[in-house]
Amino acid sequence: MNSEERFDQLKKNVNTDEGWTGIIVGGSLSDGLEVRLAGGSSIEDVKVGRLVTIEGKSHKFFGQVSDVILESSDRNLSAQSEEISNGLMSEVVTGTAAYGLIKVQPKLSVDADDIRANPQAAKTVPPHFSKVAASTHSDIEMIFGEEAPGKFWIGSPLDMETKLCLDINELTKRSNGVFGKSGTGKTFLTRLLLAGILQSGKAANLVFDMHSEYGWQGYSETENHQVKGLKQLFPSKVAIFSLDEEHSKRRGLTPDYVVKIGYKEVEPEDVEILRESLNLSPQAADAAHSLYRHYGKNWLLEFLEISGTEAFNALAAQLNVNQGALSTLHRRLREFRRFEFMDTASVHDSVNQILRYLDRGINVVLEFGKYGRDTDAYILVANLLTRRIYDRYAEYKERSLSGIGDEPIPLVITIEEAHKYLTPELANQTIFGTIAREMRKYNVTILIVDQRPSQIDEEVMSQLGTKLVCLLDNNRDVDAVLSGVSGQRKLRSVLSSLDSRQQALLFGHALPMPVEIRVRDYGTPESYKALGFVDAKSKKGKQQIDQDKSDLFGENNDSNLN
Repeated sequence: MNSEERFDQLKKNVNTDEGWTGIIVGGSLSDGLEVRLAGGSSIEDVKVGRLVTIEGKSHKFFGQVSDVILESSDRNLSAQSEEISNGLMSEVVTGTAAYGLIKVQPKLSVDADDIRANPQAAKTVPPHFSKVAASTHSDIEMIFGEEAPGKFWIGSPLDMETKLCLDINELTKRSNGVFGKSGTGKTFLTRLLLAGILQSGKAANLVFDMHSEYGWQGYSETENHQVKGLKQLFPSKVAIFSLDEEHSKRRGLTPDYVVKIGYKEVEPEDVEILRESLNLSPQAADAAHSLYRHYGKNWLLEFLEISGTEAFNALAAQLNVNQGALSTLHRRLREFRRFEFMDTASVHDSVNQILRYLDRGINVVLEFGKYGRDTDAYILVANLLTRRIYDRYAEYKERSLSGIGDEPIPLVITIEEAHKYLTPELANQTIFGTIAREMRKYNVTILIVDQRPSQIDEEVMSQLGTKLVCLLDNNRDVDAVLSGVSGQRKLRSVLSSLDSRQQALLFGHALPMPVEIRVRDYGTPESYKALGFVDAKSKKGKQQIDQDKSDLFGENNDSNLN
């Protein structure tokens, strides 16, 4: 039997009950496998990004569709296409002279005799004529695991209803990123990720909630209606801090703590990170360090009280700095007076309050209210608080290593508009760049949420362990998220095929292989229940049942039962 006859025989033996199927006819490990679809399979059923399973002789392989191709064995068909398409001949040639071909990139393999073992990276390929089919529910569980503590259901593979899980243990070991252009569901996906980390108890979250989307309530990604935030879903595990108490009260929320920042808490490093947004020259930013050395911790208030040309000239001469740069710095820093959360009275206790909650395993969401629209306020507060919290975590870690204290609970800090902190110019100066590069040196990682990854420093991007990417339509942004990733050309085609809402490409440390998913629903009663939320009515009913049981069988009724 020659190879063509064998192929025809194999096509007849393929079980098509599971959907489309095919047979390997060529390819390589690096460029991908060529799979010819069986005659009974429709090419329209095959989508880029779909997970597939390949039955080799001694191994089972798992891969991903990277391309879908129309092929023909007779080059004359194109010249006769009009005649063929209008008659019975189209049915005759389809699947034989004209057929569908897909490209599959093998990612993982497992010994066929030991399918309970964890799949490993594929280092070889299955032989010719191996059967290829869409992965099943059991295949997905074998690759990504079942929903369980530490395994969080994040969504479903394309065209499947099975649950696909992220390994939260691995996720929290490194810094991570959520990317996508505006309106594609970054906030939606981030809210789910935070819920997964919160549920697992593997780390505490500190969320700088720029637009008040994560704490008490947010908005649906597909419809303009309110959805529950983390505080409503997990009331005993989440505390809401607020920079804008009035904004919180208008929404019917009493924050757990109102954050104030003392002028004495602002240091030159906090000003330096604002250099771009405040339009400061390097000389003006450097002048802040001279002022700090001259006045000490009260440098900002002392400086802002100066007025008059003579006073500025005298101070510039005393500090040996440019008078124009000093005047510019003064004008820019006066804008801090519009921040009502800034206080001249004293140093406040916001950092210690946050740490007290985190030490007890309670997640903190800092809502910015009206200041979320003010980039300067967001950058100032997030950087100032994070630097101090990070310093405290470094102290905790060093004390635990010396046997004096306990190991600090891992902390995940979530920041939006991350490119404003992590440009190539600023990444080496900001605390967020330090955290990303140190890979949890002091049990602190960051979760970056951004729509312009191309503006983030390349070294920071390379240190992110797991990336969750919604649709991006800027080539530079696509290049940035895929930089350094194996098989990025194939992943680019998968990324470009994403829908504009509720779909994402996931790859990196917390997943055994890249996968395109439909993100699970969030905002319906069923979705809340799946996250463990119990509404007040159901909770009251459960409490009544528990009370009834206690009345019947409690210790106080032992005498009545005797």
